[in-house]
Amino acid sequence: MTESGRLPIRMLHDRVLVSMEGEQGERRSGGGIVIPATASVGKRLSWARVVAVGSSVRQVQLEDRVLFDAEDRAEVELGSKDYVLLRERDLHAVAAERVPDPGTGLYL
Repeated sequence: MTESGRLPIRMLHDRVLVSMEGEQGERRSGGGIVIPATASVGKRLSWARVVAVGSSVRQVQLEDRVLFDAEDRAEVELGSKDYVLLRERDLHAVAAERVPDPGTGLYL
């Protein structure tokens, strides 16, 4: 990273660069059972933090947490840290404070 805390990269088009740092690892079930990161549970989506976005990205901003399919990813190393490069259309969800409450979810 540079002195300003920004990565030395400019994303193009609809690309999103995310960091999975702190997102992977073991997790706990609802009953408190520890599930190791290496456990295979079928197709599992992953969470990551957005660190850079391209000029055509519309729904995602820096520092958002996004949900994506870990099998559809391209990894890149920048400044000795690993990142994942995705297209915005490959994201399944965005978790951010600015996302409005959808209400009850009922359609009228």
